[in-house]
Amino acid sequence: MTHAGLNEVSHRLAAAAREAGRAPESVRLIVVSKTFGSEAILPVIEAGQRVFGENRVQEAKTKWPDLKARWPDLELHLIGPLQSNKTADAVALFDAIHTVDRPKIAEAIAQEMRRQGRSLQLFVQVNTGREPQKAGVEPELVDQFLSDCRDLHGLSIAGLMCIPPADEDPRPHFDLLAQIAKRHGLTLLSMGMSGDYPVAVACGATHVRVGSAIFGSRS
Repeated sequence: MTHAGLNEVSHRLAAAAREAGRAPESVRLIVVSKTFGSEAILPVIEAGQRVFGENRVQEAKTKWPDLKARWPDLELHLIGPLQSNKTADAVALFDAIHTVDRPKIAEAIAQEMRRQGRSLQLFVQVNTGREPQKAGVEPELVDQFLSDCRDLHGLSIAGLMCIPPADEDPRPHFDLLAQIAKRHGLTLLSMGMSGDYPVAVACGATHVRVGSAIFGSRS
């Protein structure tokens, strides 16, 4: 079974990877299903997609337990901000969290993973544009935060994530994220969305988060 939006994005993603001299399978597509119900998600699963992203724990709880029961190989990534009172639910439901961005959340995730016996893939969100309204660690504070995650909370951080300012060229932000990751020997970069994922791939993205280019615009 095919899905037009998924097909188009998959082809563009593979082309961007090849153009960057990379293997297409070195970039994982996270299909962002926030605000879309199971009826929209099912055709994408049936077309073979297995990695999805949600912004809100509460919304994900209404959709994904049933879907994950039917397709045990589904992978669910939290790509929106996490409130500490939702950490238990997040650790139970998600396989990866892309938005570790403050000590309180790092500590809560560490405690819950130990309590539930689960090990999630974790990304630190970096506020590359230093936007006051946006979550994320400021670039100059990332080194300290990463060492705190490791030394104080016993967390293994797999990579970094960013959302560049909407009105700026994303490339300098992607390059900055890649530089910080390289400095710390981190191999995973979650960057690039519907409007700029080919640029992100050229800058080294290993995970791109694409929703509207697959599902159409949100109501």
